[in-house]
Amino acid sequence: MEPVIREYHRVVEDAHADLTLMDRRAGDGDFGDNLRDGLRRVVDRLDAPSQETQESHAAVEDPALAVAASVFLDEVGGTSGPLFGLMFAELARAGRRLPDPVAAWREGLVAGLAAIQRVGEAEPGDRTLVDALVPAIEGFAAEGTFSGAARAAADGARATSSLRARRGRASYVGDRSVGVPDPGAVAVALLLISAARVLEPGAGVTAAEVTRITAAEG
Repeated sequence: MEPVIREYHRVVEDAHADLTLMDRRAGDGDFGDNLRDGLRRVVDRLDAPSQETQESHAAVEDPALAVAASVFLDEVGGTSGPLFGLMFAELARAGRRLPDPVAAWREGLVAGLAAIQRVGEAEPGDRTLVDALVPAIEGFAAEGTFSGAARAAADGARATSSLRARRGRASYVGDRSVGVPDPGAVAVALLLISAARVLEPGAGVTAAEVTRITAAEG
């Protein structure tokens, strides 16, 4: 899945300013920096792997996802770092067990969602990344494609613009965050969009999907 991670890095670089603006409405404005810098570290490690990373690559089927999990769990700050780390870790584990990418991502996201909810207790409608994760899983189940999951995640992320936050820092600012999507949910949708663009290049998931989410307002 290294091409997916590299595509995700490129997409997040382009969306960094929008993610930062979203987070300034509801948090401390560091989400875009944390996500972008974490992915930069992942790509740097993939470009120049250490002996430890090489040994890790030999032990897992999806080394890029395993590296992403390690970086986000151990090195990325804020609330988002560990949560994305948990998601990447479960995707890496599923990829090791399941040869079919659709099955691996569907099961990995299910396990990632469970892990995230154990930690943060967020439910759909709380205006968090869960609001994109749940539709993505449902999209995989309904259509069996990355493009279906990506579009469902994008719809879920965009819908958070009308929600009042009930979890995290955004829950303290009342209605101030209403009108723009939750950046965590957008970041999950961008990951699915990146996967669809790499793994289903003829499915029509394009850069327009990114603009559709990041420019959305309630």
